[in-house]
Amino acid sequence: MTAGMLRHLRSLRRMDRDHGWIHTLLEEAENERMHLLTFLKLRQPGPIFRMSVVATQGIFMNLFFLTYMVHPNICHRFVGYLEEEAVKTYTDILHAIDNGPLSAWKTQPAPEIAVDYWHLRAGASMRDLILAIRADEANHRDVNHTFAALDSDQTNPFVAKH
Repeated sequence: MTAGMLRHLRSLRRMDRDHGWIHTLLEEAENERMHLLTFLKLRQPGPIFRMSVVATQGIFMNLFFLTYMVHPNICHRFVGYLEEEAVKTYTDILHAIDNGPLSAWKTQPAPEIAVDYWHLRAGASMRDLILAIRADEANHRDVNHTFAALDSDQTNPFVAKH
């Protein structure tokens, strides 16, 4: 969201095209929000957890904002590494589903919000959902590592050609 907003403002300031980055960045932010909304259907966090999220957002957002203004490539690389860890985490969850502690998720239905968003088959399980989310995280990893390697004026290679 931060990168998309900053690139949007930069495009307006320069009165120039963004070369397709904004849409990809905002789409990624929306997708991450859907991950959160999906898991909120499983469990509602308490007030302490909610306050810690607000505090963390306040600190991280400002630091990330300032860093992105100076070194956007570092920010994309950082997010790419975070997404790599997310892929590992979801892989561990799949192992827990297949080998024991979360075996109930093999048959537990995925929340309706997830079925609708990811266009999962009717009767999709939590395992199916975790596979979809892990694929998202792998895509985010690849996008951010690619953006980290590009100059900010290069065209987004993920934009469909018309």
